[in-house]
Amino acid sequence: MKNPLAIFWDMDGTLTDSEPLWEEATYFLSELLGKRLTPEQRQLTVGSTFENTLRICAETAGVELTPEDYPKYQALTFTKTRELPAERLAVFPGIQNPLTQLPRDDMAMFVTTNTVRHVADSAIDTVGRHFFVDTICGDEVAEGKPAPDMYLEAARRAGVDPADALVFEDSTTGMRAALAAGCQVIGLPEYAQMEVPEGAVSIEKLSGNKHLDGATAADVYDWFARISG
Repeated sequence: MKNPLAIFWDMDGTLTDSEPLWEEATYFLSELLGKRLTPEQRQLTVGSTFENTLRICAETAGVELTPEDYPKYQALTFTKTRELPAERLAVFPGIQNPLTQLPRDDMAMFVTTNTVRHVADSAIDTVGRHFFVDTICGDEVAEGKPAPDMYLEAARRAGVDPADALVFEDSTTGMRAALAAGCQVIGLPEYAQMEVPEGAVSIEKLSGNKHLDGATAADVYDWFARISG
């Protein structure tokens, strides 16, 4: 059975149940700009860079942004996220099994998140930084997801062909980024209406579950063999 040579984990919505916190922060941003997003519009921001989220909020409100607006709204939004109670950030049940078992096989695992470094670090620590050989954040590559830059950089650092890397992603944006890089992709869509792009495979099709509850390292290897052909 063919095993992956590296595994790249998205963070928000994949390792941590942090999307409700980002949802609150995104609605806050949209209201700052003058018009609250609808749930459908908010869903378009899941997994996105801050720049894209700001653009969606501004277009919805009919606001034309200036170059000075980006750092201003970024600071306000990130201040809001830091004000949200840390105890509300939860690691998904079932994650600990594969995270604990896979490094025993010398599996190179990375966190690959669109969240900027100074916001992401506390969440990475909550999950367990020691599980990962490296972490890459959205402000550390030229373009965040859905561009492939982050996954190409992770593969470069791991010294593997992207086709030999397995990616776990919850958002359409992240799945498209990993597919564009040439990785094998398992989708963990948080919402039933979240698109799993062609080329990615939903976790539900592989395991019958919507997340990684009960998963083991052996399951991960089996899934990779099934989707990589």
